[in-house]
Amino acid sequence: MILDTTRLLDADALHVWHPYSSMVGAPPVYPVVSASGVRLRLADGRELIDGMSSWWCAIHGYNHPVLNEAVRAQLAAMSHVMFGGLTHEPAVKLAERLISLVPSPLETVFFSDSGSVAVEVAIKMALQYWIARGEEGRKKILTIRGGYHGDTFGAMSVCDPVTGMHAMFKGFLAEQLFAERPAVRFGETWREEDLFSLRGHLHVHQKEIAALILEPVVQGAGGMWFYSSDYLRRARELCDEYGVLLILDEIASGFGRTGVLFAFEHAGIAPDILCLGKALTGGYMSLAATLMTQSVADTVSRKGEGVFMHGPTFMANPLACAAALASIDLLLAGPWQSRVVSIEQQLRAELAPCAGLSNVADVRVLGAIGVVELNHPVDMHSIPGRFVDRGVWVRPFGRLVYLMPPYVIEEEDLRKLTGAIFDVVSRIA
Repeated sequence: MILDTTRLLDADALHVWHPYSSMVGAPPVYPVVSASGVRLRLADGRELIDGMSSWWCAIHGYNHPVLNEAVRAQLAAMSHVMFGGLTHEPAVKLAERLISLVPSPLETVFFSDSGSVAVEVAIKMALQYWIARGEEGRKKILTIRGGYHGDTFGAMSVCDPVTGMHAMFKGFLAEQLFAERPAVRFGETWREEDLFSLRGHLHVHQKEIAALILEPVVQGAGGMWFYSSDYLRRARELCDEYGVLLILDEIASGFGRTGVLFAFEHAGIAPDILCLGKALTGGYMSLAATLMTQSVADTVSRKGEGVFMHGPTFMANPLACAAALASIDLLLAGPWQSRVVSIEQQLRAELAPCAGLSNVADVRVLGAIGVVELNHPVDMHSIPGRFVDRGVWVRPFGRLVYLMPPYVIEEEDLRKLTGAIFDVVSRIA
């Protein structure tokens, strides 16, 4: 039985807990009945141009025939099988495909269910690496302020200590080390003093630190901050100097979002451990991957316990792996770089007028990411509805009104999104 819209919304309000929301007095939600291309169709017949790529993962848009067929073909063969003691072609092919896209030191892949879990795997891998080497004192993770790495406990512990959830879960979260966020923006002239805080932490806590974890170049949900690629390059050098592993979290930035396939390419470096997710399957299935160097894998596998202590039930789900293979092939076969360049140019031109509004603190663009930072947080009970009334889907958070559209978006549709942002932001000034 198909629920009518009123019944659906009533049941949703009564029983369904949405992300970062309350069960009492929650902001309104909008029922989606179908999606195609860059459009979401609501139950009342309205269509919304999606500026969020469904939290940054639907890079090809929705209902893509190539991805649909990949999932259908795999479904006919096998939807799921446990990965303990068994293997299957989609997982092996996907591992090979990912390894072919990243620098050669990264040669091993561990699949998991989501980006947060991929970060948990990376942290656990780093800790086991040092335990295997007989350096049990290395139990801290170093990171920078302003970051976001997920909502599970290990991932939360390396999110920003102020805007994250440290105060709420104090006593449960591991206490990590936080250097100051780099001040030099992406594309600006490098200043070595930007590295002083990170170097200081490494110098003082060297024997306590298992790894440094960073979102390369783009800090995502922690504040949408774009920092210098030279910082990332120098951070790699410092990790080598102090003998610390480097974990890069490309869950939000991977697969072309910043104009290169992976954001760390802007710095010409390679991590010891790499986290991928979100756009990995083009938004079709939940899947993430943690890649590590052969050195890390061999150390964990040959010393200490000799096994890595993690194993999700839906690890390497065949449907998800098949979708990921198809999504990667679709991306690489198309003109994704020129599309991202075009999106970037249009975002720069059309969001620039927002900088002149009295309630706007900053406007910044990198690749297919456009950010309007306000002076004060938005009202989440009213702002999404204002965008819906203008035929677009834009979901701000905190002080940030931003766009991360699918790469397939047309110029006219993107113009409606940027125009809606200027209109809404100007009206709440």
